[in-house]
Formats: sequence, structure tokens, C-alpha cells
Amino acid sequence: MRFARTSPPLTLVRTTIFAALMALFLTHLVHSPAAAAERRHGLSTFGELKYPADFTNFDYVNPDAPKGGRLSMIGTAGLITFNSLNGFILKGDAAQGLGYLFDALMTPAQDEPDSMYGLVAHSVELSDDRRTVTFYLRAEAKFADGSPLRAEDVVNSFTLLKEKGHPRIALQLRDVEKVEALDSATVRYHFTGNQTRDLPLIVAGLPIFSKAYYDKNDFSKTSLKTPLGSGPYTVAKMKQGRFIIFGRREDYWAKDLPVNRGRFNFAELRYEYFRDRTAEFEALKAGAYDLREEFTSKTWAKEYDIAQVRSGRLLRLTLPDARPS
Repeated sequence: MRFARTSPPLTLVRTTIFAALMALFLTHLVHSPAAAAERRHGLSTFGELKYPADFTNFDYVNPDAPKGGRLSMIGTAGLITFNSLNGFILKGDAAQGLGYLFDALMTPAQDEPDSMYGLVAHSVELSDDRRTVTFYLRAEAKFADGSPLRAEDVVNSFTLLKEKGHPRIALQLRDVEKVEALDSATVRYHFTGNQTRDLPLIVAGLPIFSKAYYDKNDFSKTSLKTPLGSGPYTVAKMKQGRFIIFGRREDYWAKDLPVNRGRFNFAELRYEYFRDRTAEFEALKAGAYDLREEFTSKTWAKEYDIAQVRSGRLLRLTLPDARPS
């Protein structure tokens, strides 16, 4: 047959196919920074993740917990008040609770020492050499004004925090070489060879800001204007230096995700501020707020022998802590 006479020798065909396959393999190896990486639903610095990809909620929450009510707390044990709603810069004294306004790519599990699970990102790839980590964003993620949360918001948030954020934050991010939006729903971080082991978890936990909002508002300045976030709460009411109330958002886009089920149950979170410790303690005895953390052992031992504790109206609890001192 003419076809047979014009075909190359069988040995040459095999050699050509083998060479082509090797070239394809080597090209993929060289040009894929996440080669051999596995896409997963979470990140862990040490060991395996406790929760599988199809988990419904964290073990330490009640997924059917009732919703409503108010939790009142003191704003700070340092007897300082607040003059800013920007808690990510050096300037000003920021109000407590501002983290509730924002989401991150992933959120930590409180019953694991080093694991995080997908929040804004539904999955993540960490390269074997830990030089890149790639996050894949949920299409339904959105800010409180209804605008979509996209990869450009993640990239811009990193830039703001590293260039204009608090020096402590910039120091944590010093070994991030660059971050890029591969498309509207994919973000890749590149690290230097000197990064710490937990750097992938650090970038996974960074707050995400609206790029459109901060294109019009100066991130480096203190402000009492409520920033646009995508988190479970927003500022409902405040009086500078006196109190701030966060209201739970009923339209929170992520309220039914496994990482959030059974969480954020209070309708309101209120932080009270006092300039005088005596007034603060008297307010506790009067029931003006619900929760106070005590960090002074002498005070804990001597000053809580009061009628409210003896009657059971005020509970005095020591929480278990298995962490090494």
C-alpha cells in the first residue's frame, strides 16, 4: 500500500511519541508552580485536618443554637476608649469587635492547634515546596452592600495591609514575594525561601476589604465611618468613647456554611468603655454588662467575694486551658 510505503519506520514512531510525551511532562513540571499540589478544603501546618471535606459543623458548636439576645462586655481592660473604626493601622485607638465586620479566605478551628477551613475560599492548593498557595473563591461571596467579593479585593487587601497597615502586620507579611489574581475567583500567593512554616495560614486569615470602598476612602487614616465588609456583623450604634454595638446581619452570605453553622448567635454585641476601674467594677455588680475577663490573680482572689457572686446572679468561672504556659 502507498500508505505503508510512505509511513516512517515503527522504531522512529515510538521514539518520536516518547520524546513528545517527555517534553509535555517536563513542560508541565516547569510551568506549573503548584505541581503535585492537592486541592483541599483546609490547611494544616502540622499533621492532618480533623474535619473531612463534607463536615457540617465544628464539634464545639451547637448547630441548632437559638438566635437572638445581646451580649455586653467591657471594651478593654486597659481603661482606654476608642476614636477609630480602623483597627488595622498604627494611628488611633480602635474599637473592639471590628473583626466581626470582615471575612477572610479561611477561618480557624478552635479545637485544632493549626488548622483552617474554607470561608471565602472553598478550596486551597499548597505546593509541595510551600512556595505558593492558591485559593479558589466562592462565587456567592459578597460584601454587605451586595457587591461581589472577588480576587482583586483579596489582592488589594494584602497590598493595603503590607504598605499602610500596622507595622506588626507588615512584619508578618515580609516573606510574601507577591500575590496575584489569576482570574476573578483565583488568588495565588508566592513566598520567598525564608518564609515561616505558618505563613500560608497567616495569609489565609487576613481580613478582606472592598477595593471599591478603599479606592474612595483612605485606608491609612483613622475614621469613625463604618467600613464596608462582608462579615457577620455591622456597626448598629455607637457613641465615641462610651460604647459600640454590633448588629448581626440577617443577610450574611456565609451564615449557613459549615464553618459558621452554630456561630454568631447573638443579635447584638455591645462593648462598654470605662475610664475608671472602680466605675467599671460597680457597673458589673449593677448588671450593666454581662461579661468581664479578669487577668489579675490578686483581684480574682479578693475582690469577687460580693453578694452577686454568692447569690449566683454573677457566675465566677475559670475556663479550662490546655495550652502550655
